[in-house]
Amino acid sequence: MTTVSFAPAGKRRFAPYGRALAFRQIFFAALALVFAASGAAGGRPLRIVALGDSLTAGHGLPADKAFPAVLQNALKAKGVDVEIVNAGVSGDTSADLLARLDWALGDGADAAIVEIGANDMLRGLDPEQTRKDIDEILAKLRARKIPFLIAGMRAAPNFGGRYAAEFEPIYMALAQKYQAPLYPFFLEGVAGHPDLQLPDGMHPNPKGVDVIVAGVLPPVVAWLDSLPKK
Repeated sequence: MTTVSFAPAGKRRFAPYGRALAFRQIFFAALALVFAASGAAGGRPLRIVALGDSLTAGHGLPADKAFPAVLQNALKAKGVDVEIVNAGVSGDTSADLLARLDWALGDGADAAIVEIGANDMLRGLDPEQTRKDIDEILAKLRARKIPFLIAGMRAAPNFGGRYAAEFEPIYMALAQKYQAPLYPFFLEGVAGHPDLQLPDGMHPNPKGVDVIVAGVLPPVVAWLDSLPKK
């Protein structure tokens, strides 16, 4: 019969095992912290805040048919893990967006899409003031280190050539100033097409939103690819 003897507690011959066990516990605890930190930093979707007016908000449309939701789905279909927050408010001018910018950004953003100015134009506001307001919006985003893509707007034909000549260059000038990507006309392919608009003749219907997203998707993908990886 084999006799098993237990040495008194505290004998040195048990110390290496104790140290090894302690080391393993510390190692696995540290490893768990590394994975947790990795998940917190890189495991969440890219958060993009879509700043704008009714064209972004999705006036007259269900939430899942509005521009931010449709763009999010299109990006996810391309394998981009992204969350697009709808921060559009119907009726907003550039001054209105500037006033609510901090609130609209909430807890922050990894990037922003800025679509604003249509209501400034429809109200015949001074283009110089519109330029200043959008400039300040972009400056605030830059100060917070939030990269942005600018979506431009054109003047309605009934405003005349002089107004268009003052209003439309705003977006290109600011894109050049901030070295930011520009999608020149948010309503490209939709404006002037009644079959892609709601009965009001201004806002896109669901098919119109699909056209907008199809147009803006390639530059958005290229822009996101150019951003530093977090």
